[in-house]
Amino acid sequence: MEYKGYKIEQKDNKVIVEKVEDFNPVHVFDCGQCFRWIRQPDGSYTGVACGRALNVKYRDGVLELSNTGIEDFKSIWFDYFDLGRDYSHIKEKVMKDEIMREAVKFGSGIRLLKQNIWETLISFIISANNRIPRIMKTVDEISRLYGCEIEMDGEKYYAFPSAKQLSHATLEELEQTGAGFRCKYIMNAAKMVNEGKINLEDVCSMDTVEARDFLMRFQGVGPKVADCTLLYSGTKYDVFPTDVWVKRVMEELYFKSEASFGEIQEFARDYFGKYAGFAQQYLFYYARENRIGAK
Repeated sequence: MEYKGYKIEQKDNKVIVEKVEDFNPVHVFDCGQCFRWIRQPDGSYTGVACGRALNVKYRDGVLELSNTGIEDFKSIWFDYFDLGRDYSHIKEKVMKDEIMREAVKFGSGIRLLKQNIWETLISFIISANNRIPRIMKTVDEISRLYGCEIEMDGEKYYAFPSAKQLSHATLEELEQTGAGFRCKYIMNAAKMVNEGKINLEDVCSMDTVEARDFLMRFQGVGPKVADCTLLYSGTKYDVFPTDVWVKRVMEELYFKSEASFGEIQEFARDYFGKYAGFAQQYLFYYARENRIGAK
């Protein structure tokens, strides 16, 4: 059957999607935007998202999603993998110079996932001053302790806990997950959301500056974590998450001298406009994999 430009078919517990372009699982899952997808020996990726466990394979324009069905593809995975967006158009808009042409070529299969904003917020609170393997381990352990159990092919997986589920955590338990000094921030966020003091869905109706300031009401959330939360939840695409390392990358590639965070944000806003988030992801992945800006 046809669905929004794709040919889709269900075989047992798999959904086969044909005519998928601009998609590379390595680029999508290893570009730093998510922490729950693990590469398998056959090159596929298995992960947990939206309360489901899923295996993803891709080859020659064919996307194969295992442990799901047509209805879940339409209601969940189509949006989650941002399949409704023309990434060839995005690439044209961000390839404004030779640097971006190289970055886009290198990460040509990146798609920005539309992740749950609550999970994204906590994941990027955990990411502060942290390395990806440790972030992944902590997020997985939090899910194991507080999330609902899911089964796929006889294996147990765990959904990321809701704010209500996580609000039952104790500081001592959270410390066992490796979250370190971030434990108190996680507990504070769970309490604020569970008690209705902050409704994360409200950011959708705000402009970007308002939304960033709104998220910074949470303890442990600065501009970078707020921007990551907005970008990787598919809420705002005109943000340009900037930490110390991205700052060095921009100084090396564009400014050729020291630049303030404010100058980098202003440059990205003026230069890339509403596509700033996409540009940042291509640049981030390209620079990280090629050790640009590394010291």
